[in-house]
Amino acid sequence: MMMNCGAVNATTPSSTSWSASHSSKVPMLLPRAICTTQRMCCVSGVHVDACVSFNVSRNCAVAKDSLGWSGTSPSLYSKQPFNKFLLPLKALVTSTSQDFPIASLIGEEKVGVLLLNLGGPETLEDVQPFLFNLFADPDIIRLPRLFRFLQKPLAQFISVARAPKSKEGYASIGGGSPLRQITDAQAEELRKSLWEKQVPAKVYVGMRYWHPFTEEAIEQIKRDGITKLVVLPLYPQFSISTSGSSLRLLESIFREDEYLVNMQHTVIPSWYQREGYIKAMTNLIEKELEKFDRPEQAVIFFSAHGVPLAYVEEAGDPYKAEMEECVDLIMEELEKRKIINAYTLAYQSRVGPVEWLKPYTDETIIELGKKGVKRLLAVPISFVSEHIETLEEIDVEYKELALKSGIEKWGRVPALGCEPTFISDLADAVIESLPYVGAMAVSNLEARQSLVPLGSVEELLAVYDSKRRELPSPVTVWEWGWTRSAETWNGRAAMLAVLVLLVLEVTTGQGFLHQWGIFPSFH
Repeated sequence: MMMNCGAVNATTPSSTSWSASHSSKVPMLLPRAICTTQRMCCVSGVHVDACVSFNVSRNCAVAKDSLGWSGTSPSLYSKQPFNKFLLPLKALVTSTSQDFPIASLIGEEKVGVLLLNLGGPETLEDVQPFLFNLFADPDIIRLPRLFRFLQKPLAQFISVARAPKSKEGYASIGGGSPLRQITDAQAEELRKSLWEKQVPAKVYVGMRYWHPFTEEAIEQIKRDGITKLVVLPLYPQFSISTSGSSLRLLESIFREDEYLVNMQHTVIPSWYQREGYIKAMTNLIEKELEKFDRPEQAVIFFSAHGVPLAYVEEAGDPYKAEMEECVDLIMEELEKRKIINAYTLAYQSRVGPVEWLKPYTDETIIELGKKGVKRLLAVPISFVSEHIETLEEIDVEYKELALKSGIEKWGRVPALGCEPTFISDLADAVIESLPYVGAMAVSNLEARQSLVPLGSVEELLAVYDSKRRELPSPVTVWEWGWTRSAETWNGRAAMLAVLVLLVLEVTTGQGFLHQWGIFPSFH
C-alpha cells in the first residue's frame, strides 16, 4: 500500500485576475497547503510513504478593486491565472488495498467497523432532549474548569430556549432528521462493499447525541465478539467538536471495560485527502454545474460547518487547515477536468455571541451578490449526509438570502450519501487500516495529515492533548484600556455574570427569565 504526498512550494504572482470581464469585481486569493517533509514507515510488512510534517502555508495576495473591496471579505479563488506558476498539489491518498493479502490480515479474527456520527432528532418531540445532549458536551460548550458544574444547567437553558426555533426547522423538512436512516444505509452499503472486497466485516453505527448512541453500538460489538475494530468517524475533516468529541466518549467507555481494553482497534481520524472521496465530490459538482445555462460563470461556493475561532487559535484544532486543503484538492481535480470556475469557502451554523471561523456563509452570500455574482453553486463540503443544515439552512435560508442578494441562478450539490465511489473508497480506507489495528504506525500529530491511522483512541487523544498544551495562552499579560486582552477579560467577566444568573434561575426557579416566560420551571 503506497500513500504519496508530494511537496510543492507555491509562488503567488504579484497581480491576479479572475478573467478579463471579472478582474475589476472580484479579488483572487489562492491558499496553498504545503507538505514539507516525508519519511518511510514500515508496519506489518506494509510500506507507507507518509507526509509527517505538514506545514499549512497560506500565502494570500490581498487584492483590492476600484470599489475599495479588499480580499479579506469574501475571497474568491480561481485556478486559471495560476496554472503557469504552480505545480499540481499531490496530497491525494490513493486506494491500493489489494497490494497485500487480505486473508492474512484477518485470519480467524472478527472484524468490525464503527461509524461515528452526530445523530439527529427523528421526531419533533426528540428536538429538545437532542439539543440538551448536544450542549451538555464539554467539547461543544467549553466552560472553565471552575464552572464545569454549570454544564448541564446551561445545556438545559439553551436547549429549552432554542427548541421552538429548531422544531420549526425540523418541521419544514418532514418532522425530523433523516440522518439516522442515511447513516444506516451507508453502513449497509459499506458492509456490502467490504464483503465484495473479501473482508467479511460487520458495520455498526454509533451516534454522539441521539439513538443509536455510541454506547449502544459498543454493547452490540461486544455481543458479536468483535476482536478487531476499525473506528471511522463520518467526518472528512477532524475537529475537536466532532470526531474529537466522539473519540473522547469512546476513550471513557474503553477505559472502564476489560473486554474493550483487550480488543485491538485503530482509528481513521480524517480522510478528506483520499482519492475516492475527492473524485466523488468532484463528480457531484461537475454534474450540478451542467445544470446551469452558463456553467463556466457559476461560482462554486463551499459551505462548511463552522467551529468557534478559539478552537483553532487556542486549542490547536486542525479543522480549518484540513478544510482549506480539502477544497484545494477538489479544485485540483476539477482543473484536471478543464473546469476552472471561481470558488470560495465560508462557514455556516454559528451559535452564540463568540467569534466563529470566518468568513460566514450568510455574509459572504450577501457580498457576492453586491459584487455582481449571478450564478452560485453551493457545496456542503463538511457533510456526507443530508440533514437540517443542508435541507433547511442551505436549501431554504441561504437560497432565499442569495436570491434577495441578487443571485439569479442557485444550485446545490447533494451530500454524498451512498454515492458508490465514496462508499467503495471508505471500504478501501478500512482495508488499508487493518495492518495498523493494535499497532501505532505514527506517533506524530501532524502525520494525521497523511491519513496513516493511529493505533488507538487513547494514543490519538494523547498526542492531540500534548500538542494542545504546548500552545501559547491567547492572553499573556493583563492590559488596561480597549485592547484585545481587556476585551477578553471583560468577556470572561460577563460570561461569569451570565452563568451566575443562569444557575440562580435553574436552582431557585425564580428570576426575570421565568417571569418573562423565556425559561419555564422544570419542577
